[in-house]
Amino acid sequence: MFISTKEDILNAKVTDVYFDRTVYTLKVKGLDKKVKAEISVKKLPKNYKWGIFVGLEEVLELLEGKNLNIRAIKEGSIFRENEPVLEIEGLYSEFAKFETAILGFLCQESGVATKAARLRKLVKDKQLLSFGARRMHPAIAVAIERAAYIGGCDGVSTVLAANTLNIQPSGTIPHSLVLLSGDTVSAAQYFDETMDSNVPRIILIDTFGDEKFETLRVFEALGKKLSGIRLDTPNSRRGNLKAIIEEIRWELSLRGADNVKIFASGGLDEETIEPLVDVVDGFGVGTSISSASTIDFSMDIIEIEGKPIAKKGKNSGSKSLFRCKKCFSDKVVPYTIKTQECSCGGSMQDILEYVVQGGKTIIDLPNIKSIREHTLTSLRFVDL
Repeated sequence: MFISTKEDILNAKVTDVYFDRTVYTLKVKGLDKKVKAEISVKKLPKNYKWGIFVGLEEVLELLEGKNLNIRAIKEGSIFRENEPVLEIEGLYSEFAKFETAILGFLCQESGVATKAARLRKLVKDKQLLSFGARRMHPAIAVAIERAAYIGGCDGVSTVLAANTLNIQPSGTIPHSLVLLSGDTVSAAQYFDETMDSNVPRIILIDTFGDEKFETLRVFEALGKKLSGIRLDTPNSRRGNLKAIIEEIRWELSLRGADNVKIFASGGLDEETIEPLVDVVDGFGVGTSISSASTIDFSMDIIEIEGKPIAKKGKNSGSKSLFRCKKCFSDKVVPYTIKTQECSCGGSMQDILEYVVQGGKTIIDLPNIKSIREHTLTSLRFVDL
């Protein structure tokens, strides 16, 4: 299998070759120096107003034990364009070869978390599940599902990711079970007879027949044990999906089955989800989350031997990122400025804090649920 192992990453074997060559040149010529390097993004994808910062824990593990100082915003935090999210201080050779991996962690995972967070804002309090691991290399399934969960997904589909996150995996039944059973009702009954009672009886109802009539057949067979139904109707048969769902809900309500939840899945994105938010109870979203646009973070030297310096197009010098607790607005200022007032009258705090000093992590890494809660709390302050 074409997989980079954990050891490969920790030993900088996945570095871009020009970092290898640069470090060698610096050492041979005696040019290695103490620097500060900053990670930020100049342009967010698709005119997004904000992103969600994810991947910090892996960066800290990667750089553990190296003689560095690191400041960073909290994992799960909102950030905006041209704002520093992480700063590394130390000899350039200590971390140069790890830039490829550092950016890889942050760019992809922040992209996935950002898409999940945007969908969380869109679906409001409806259930949102990550079904996209099958669209990406299995070696990174856990990283993708973790980022999706931090961003706002309520559950993930893969067993390993769910175990890592200490939550129950989420899923219904596939079309294959219905096909092999020969009938939707038979598949529902077999599933009911074989699964533990704590597994929700949520049945896929669009393999063979009309969604409404298949739903009613399954409801008649399972009765009160039916927890929900899922529509994965292909585009070629979809028609007006909202009207189909409204029709199903009418028929269920008429039979006293308001408790049966309706879930939608299958090629969903922001544009296709928005018209369905008011008529479904939850969404299973795959490709648009797992293959979300990456956040194009870059790492840039901003100081050498204590003197501010940067390439053109980049502001030099160490910085603070002040955020207002009241209106959630941000200000980037030189690190020498220790206080900042917001125009709204609210108090501002530098959210770029030391997390590593002298190669030692000086914070207690939060658990996954705390990171997710931090994200969800922050989302209340921003709009799409």
